[in-house]
Formats: sequence, C-alpha cells, structure tokens
Amino acid sequence: MNFVQPIRDPNDIEAIKQYLKLRSLRNYLFFCIGIYSGLRVSDLLSLKVWMVRGKTRIDIVEKKNKNRKNFVIHPSIKEDLDRYIKNMKDDDYLFPSRQIKMKSKLSKQPIDRSTAYRMLNDAAQQFGLQEIGTHTMRKTWGYFLYRQNHLNLALLMEAFGHSDPTITLRYIGITQDMMDAAILQLNY
Repeated sequence: MNFVQPIRDPNDIEAIKQYLKLRSLRNYLFFCIGIYSGLRVSDLLSLKVWMVRGKTRIDIVEKKNKNRKNFVIHPSIKEDLDRYIKNMKDDDYLFPSRQIKMKSKLSKQPIDRSTAYRMLNDAAQQFGLQEIGTHTMRKTWGYFLYRQNHLNLALLMEAFGHSDPTITLRYIGITQDMMDAAILQLNY
C-alpha cells in the first residue's frame, strides 16, 4: 500500500480545482467537498442530492466508524453545487457514474473509488504532484486546518479517530515536513 501525501501548496490546490472545473463539474465538486470536509472517499461517494439541496451544511453518519459528522458546505462552491444539482433528483447520488455497473447492471450508481483515484491522479500529474491518492483530499483538509491553527490538533485527532497526536501529525504529513526542515538545516 502506498502512503499518500496531502497537497501542501495552496497554488497547487487552486490549479487542480480549475483543471477539474474545466473538465467536469462533478469531479471539481468531488475534489472541493473532499478538501473542505475531510470526509473519506467512501463517505463522499455515499452523498445524495437531498443531503445538499437547499442546505448550508451536510450531516452524515460515517461508514467506517458510524460517527455523525456535520460540516459547512464551503461558500466558495455553493453556487456551482446548486447549478450542478439543479436537474438532479433528490435520491440521486451526488457523484454518479456515467456507466452501468458491469456486475450488478445498475445505473445511476456513484462513481467507483478507482475512478476517483484515477481522476485525482490525472489532475495531480498535470501539476507534477506525486504520492496522490483518495486519502489526499482528507489529508489536505487536516494539513491546512493544522497549519492555520495548531490548537486544532485535538479536533483533528477526533475527526480522524486517532488516539495519539503523533499518529495524526504523521497522517497529515506534518512529521515529514518537520523532518525535511530539520535535514535542510543540517550544516556540517
């Protein structure tokens, strides 16, 4: 299993957002909700239109740990989100696949996590980013929350379900940043 990294540069985040928006509003919103919510990909894929239509917050029970999570829909994407769901039905998945599932023969199912992975990696490659995966959005969310206010460590531990601060710092890439900075300061 590869260890993926957060996106550390706000310019890269903005570039990926614009790249995705030009290609697919669905993929753009998937990425944006991911980096503004800290949800796991499995939870992003389970979102339905009724959960966001006419709302400023999303309330969800996380699949992995059954914890309730309630978070603000970031104002910067609200207009695009409203336009995106305008002609969708309330019970539609927010991020539907355009394909019919081969095994189940079902249509209007959410995109597969492998599709999400490819979408994120394709965008990352355009900007020379490596070690990007489906957890990158969640790690990016945590990374920037921590960088903006170190007091959020306890909140991040709770959000990620971690019992130790060192696990959280390693997960969001802060430990690697600190190691890199320390090595760069070496002077023999």
